[in-house]
Formats: sequence, C-alpha cells, structure tokens
Amino acid sequence: MNPFVSTLIYVIDTLGGLFLLFVILRFLLQLARADFYNPLSQAIVKVTNPLIIPLRKVIPGVFGVDLAAVVLALVVQMLIGELIGFISIQELINPLPLLLFSVLGTIKVVTYIGIACIVVLVISSFVAPNSSHPIITLSRQLLDPIIRPVQRVIPPMGGLDFSVLFVGLGINVLQQLINATRITIDSQGIAALVIGF
Repeated sequence: MNPFVSTLIYVIDTLGGLFLLFVILRFLLQLARADFYNPLSQAIVKVTNPLIIPLRKVIPGVFGVDLAAVVLALVVQMLIGELIGFISIQELINPLPLLLFSVLGTIKVVTYIGIACIVVLVISSFVAPNSSHPIITLSRQLLDPIIRPVQRVIPPMGGLDFSVLFVGLGINVLQQLINATRITIDSQGIAALVIGF
C-alpha cells in the first residue's frame, strides 16, 4: 500500500472515529440524562447538531431513546468501512455483514467510553475527590445509571465502593464476548474496517 493511500485511510479512520465518538456520546448523554449545560456536553451537541436535528425529523425518539443518534452512528460506521474498503481493495463491502460489525463495533466503542469514565472516576477519587471538573462530572453522570443498581446489590463496605470494580468487570466480559463473536463469524476481515475493532 503506497504512502498516500495509507495516509488517506488514517485520516478517514481518525476523523470518522472522532465524529463517531461524539455521536455516541450524544446518545449516551441523553440516555443517562446528563447535564447538557456541561461545557463538554455543549461541545458534543454543537458538533453533532447539524446531522442529528435533520435526522430527528424523520426518525423520532422512542421512550427517551435518541434513535436518530443510533442510526447516525451506524451510518457513520458503515460509511467509514465502505470508504476504507474501497480505497484499500477498490471494491464495495457487502453491506449486511458490515452492518452487523458496525453494530458490534459501536457497542464496543460504548464499552471503551465506560472504561474511560471508570478510570477518570478512580483517579479523581484519589487526586481530587470533591472536584467538579466537567470531565469528572460527565464521567460520573454517564456511569450513574449503571453503578446505582449495582450499589443496591453490593453497597459500599467500610468506606470502599466496589460497584465500580464490578461494572468494569461486566464491561470487560462484554468486550470479550464481542471479540469472540468477531473471531467466530468474521472470515473476510470486515470487522477490521469498523471503528471499535
């Protein structure tokens, strides 16, 4: 592969992946009912609004779930896969397996976000336990809907909260299941074209 093609693929992968991250975060913010006045939330909204708002006119939300963001995330995943595939082998990728791996890849990106939030909260609990920094606040708000149910089953003991540990373990198990699914069904290497793998 010549340097120009490699660079082009890198740019598409990086910029596409960054936009995908913003779209997924936009979905998670609404799902977790996070503070949209947080500066980071505002930045995410501004970046994603140009595509999310028109999509919502044809794809309304259901039960508080922003379906427009879900559809946009999958479309972005598939466009990235098709572009990289076409640039690499001058062929369009079969859309059905690409859609499947786009779904799995998007779920895996969500797991990476979860792990990142856990790392932020663990570090901040030692360094700045009472901080209201936008990143710390947003990480806490994104994880709260998952951590609270775990805390009801496993309450803090002796001042130590093990709920984050169990949430992290659950996320890791989900990642392993996705990886195992990929190994089992991806005979053509299509998953490699998708963000998250």
